[in-house]
Amino acid sequence: MEKLTYVKAIENALNGNLTEETVEKLNALKASIAKKNTAERKPTATQKANEEFKSAIASGMESGKAYTITDLIKSVNAISELSNQRVSAIVRQMVESGTLVREEVKRKAYFSLAE
Repeated sequence: MEKLTYVKAIENALNGNLTEETVEKLNALKASIAKKNTAERKPTATQKANEEFKSAIASGMESGKAYTITDLIKSVNAISELSNQRVSAIVRQMVESGTLVREEVKRKAYFSLAE
């Protein structure tokens, strides 16, 4: 007999063929998905590095001054080696968390410290 995969177990369940083996396989799949969805995971190395970049960006910005992504890359030494896309993603996270404020002037995004 061939091995029962998750796909075959789901097909069996959809077809109404619930054997004991199918139920066991589906319960294992459910446990696997539940484990992946837990919020208690350690941050990855990239997430840790991004937190350091966020604090460097926040400390490198002057209050009341608006910066573009390019301005930030040029003025904050800690992020000078990062790509424009990566800095943009980090800044977007900072805007979502309320650390920075984003405003658009003539289709150009400017970021400033939240007051």
